[in-house]
Amino acid sequence: MISVLGGGVAGLCAATALSEEGYEVELIVPNNAPAPASYLAGGMLAPFCEGETAPDCVVARGQMAIGWWARRVRSFAARGTLVVARDIDAPELDRVALATKENLWISPNELEPALAGRFPRGLFFPDEAHLDPREALTTLRDGLIARGVRFREVLQGERVVDCRGISARDKLVDLRAVRGEMLEVMAPDVSLTRPIRLLHPRFPCYVVPRGNGRYMIGATMVENGLAGPITVRATKDLLSAVQTLHPGFAEAQIINTGAGLRPAFPDNVPVLRREANRIHLNGLYRHGFLMAPALSLEILQLLKKEIDDRP
Repeated sequence: MISVLGGGVAGLCAATALSEEGYEVELIVPNNAPAPASYLAGGMLAPFCEGETAPDCVVARGQMAIGWWARRVRSFAARGTLVVARDIDAPELDRVALATKENLWISPNELEPALAGRFPRGLFFPDEAHLDPREALTTLRDGLIARGVRFREVLQGERVVDCRGISARDKLVDLRAVRGEMLEVMAPDVSLTRPIRLLHPRFPCYVVPRGNGRYMIGATMVENGLAGPITVRATKDLLSAVQTLHPGFAEAQIINTGAGLRPAFPDNVPVLRREANRIHLNGLYRHGFLMAPALSLEILQLLKKEIDDRP
């Protein structure tokens, strides 16, 4: 029996990979566990965009995640990522073009007519995708139930895969919290079909379409571990930025807000760590949906090697 701790994207991906491979799995999620940060994620599968600041290992592993999610969730959409900037911030666009791979220059209105006349040029990453995080996590959970995975509140198995995110600071002393805040709006006057990243030197933001006029707007990255609702400053900055993207957002209705604590190691790179009979999958930072599938498959490789090495 393998006990997977945590009901966020890391835990659900790990339990899915293990159960699909035929392992007996239980998922441990206590009733008092905080809501996972992955429920508030943008759901962008953008390995090449992330290469602006992330190391090559994130870019390489993230590419694998696109196919993994495409085979499992209905909300998956492969429409690429469009990156734009105001004229005054044009150097930011040039910097990202040099720092990333698999991009091409394009006139934004060729892809998104709603942006016509607003941005003379943009960067397009055609091999990227996005999904709805809540639908994706619900689908994984339903799949686990269908395969007979048991959900418990108390750990019973001896072999543990620990995916508790920031709650694992009791065992990972170098894990820190990075606060992220988001908005969800209903904007019937806006028509966008793919994730848009707006570059800004002080508060860059991204907008992800969720269908039927809904958009997720995110996200701040604040170096503190304070839980609680979104702040006035974050709300103001995100709304200011998104109105720069399209004036129709000024009339949007705010239908949801949220703030979560992302787990991160000092170098912001997600990894597996081994501790006796416990494997930690943690430090996903802003790369949860991008990195959890690849790291889950690496857990499979570790377990198979252990079995093969037994006398």
